[in-house]
Amino acid sequence: MNTAFVYSPSFLNHEPGFGHPESRARLTASISYLTSRNWFGSLHQVNTLEAPRHWLEEIHTESYLDRAATVCRSGADFLDSPDVGISRQSYETALKAAGAPLAIADEILGGARGINNGFALIRPPGHHAERDMALGFCLFNNVAILARYLQRHYGLDKLVILDWDVHHGNGTQHTFEEDPSVLYISTHQYPYYPGTGAYSETGIGRGKGATLNCPLPAHSGDVEYEMAFREKIIPAIHAFRPECIIISAGFDAHRDDPLGQMHLTTGFYGWMTERVVELADYSCAGRIISVLEGGYNLQALPRCIEQHLTKLAGIADIT
Repeated sequence: MNTAFVYSPSFLNHEPGFGHPESRARLTASISYLTSRNWFGSLHQVNTLEAPRHWLEEIHTESYLDRAATVCRSGADFLDSPDVGISRQSYETALKAAGAPLAIADEILGGARGINNGFALIRPPGHHAERDMALGFCLFNNVAILARYLQRHYGLDKLVILDWDVHHGNGTQHTFEEDPSVLYISTHQYPYYPGTGAYSETGIGRGKGATLNCPLPAHSGDVEYEMAFREKIIPAIHAFRPECIIISAGFDAHRDDPLGQMHLTTGFYGWMTERVVELADYSCAGRIISVLEGGYNLQALPRCIEQHLTKLAGIADIT
């Protein structure tokens, strides 16, 4: 595999406030650990630019984007919801976070380097952001913007968004719940924040059947997640035959994460990644674009990302 990797120090410029769990330390701890690993130099480093506004408007309303820019630049403490802490540079940082997955898409679909997949180490995260509202640490829905970019710019039709964050991606589900061309799959702690993601939520109208929720009770671990993959997720993706798989890669279902009550081991993130690689090899020439969502334990997060990245890149020795 040839794996692209995006990270920029500009992602540290978003400051949600003292003591906020979505801190810049998530990225500084991760990049410090990853760059110390012998295998890291084999990744294809990709630069990010701000996502052009018209791609954000595929997902978010003009009025919301205007409000986000104004409120962030005003020096306000939060945007829309008290859990979405902001600073004066948060809007521009979020634009660059949204642009990072687009840069990976350009490498995979528009480049000549033989890139198969990639991972964007970004913040702020995105899957809770609704069409016209910031929510759950999220300003812009990065994976939703990416999905429309793949469809409108590169002409892909059928996409899978697989969300394994411990929290359900309400914003992503709501964006595509009437769209049969995007299969949204989520495995998450339930009931839990944000309260969505029941089994019964399967899509609306033409999109009926294109939402697959796999809610799991608190304290579920590797066994329960593997069952969800083997019985529901893998068959659904096989049957759908996507042209690209997008991962909302949250690592907060780890057993040491402070924001969830799940019990996934570090190595299981590698197991899930291997299954996605197999699915992508079968249906879409290996095309996977993975985007960081949650993960708040500063020791576990870098090691979970290592498991994810090395399996994406097909690296066996991770010393």
